[in-house]
Amino acid sequence: MMSFQQIYQAICTLIPDAIIEIEDLTGTGDHISVQVISSTFTGLSRVKQHKLIYESLKKELTGGTIHAVVLNTKAL
Repeated sequence: MMSFQQIYQAICTLIPDAIIEIEDLTGTGDHISVQVISSTFTGLSRVKQHKLIYESLKKELTGGTIHAVVLNTKAL
């Protein structure tokens, strides 16, 4: 299982100015809610914003460490 700190680091590696909130939705750590606010999102569609986050978590999502992610993104 990936820790919240590892999720935070994975997102910050791709989006250094990200303000991130992570919540465990089930208590098992494999269903999470992630809110990311960043100036990187300025001018990007919601789909492109989410693709950036999914790209940063690609290994964990394809490897089965994370089963479900609820994303909320916003430009700073």
